[in-house]
Amino acid sequence: MMNFLRSLFGGPRGSAADRSGLYVYVRPTGCDEVIRVRINLLNDLSESDEGGSYFVHKLARGVKCRQNIEIDLAFDGQRRIREQHITGGEFVDAAAYEAWLQASPPPAAP
Repeated sequence: MMNFLRSLFGGPRGSAADRSGLYVYVRPTGCDEVIRVRINLLNDLSESDEGGSYFVHKLARGVKCRQNIEIDLAFDGQRRIREQHITGGEFVDAAAYEAWLQASPPPAAP
């Protein structure tokens, strides 16, 4: 049963099995929360007007910090990031996200 679910959802989040997912990590301005944002490289990207390159605009909002973060990424023809811009926060790495998860209590049940 577990293998069926893994095949259905592409395995654990952030795993090598998630080949179409790119994860970026952001921290809202004035907050310690770190948010993981998944970009689907097959469905989320839009082709640029010039062709041969792509872009994506994402809006993220954390659970603890409710302010919007705008993420703009530009990709080359092989879907590799060539430019990144953020408004309302800063880019951080996966290690910062893991450290924040370890230091944060689990959210309360609704």
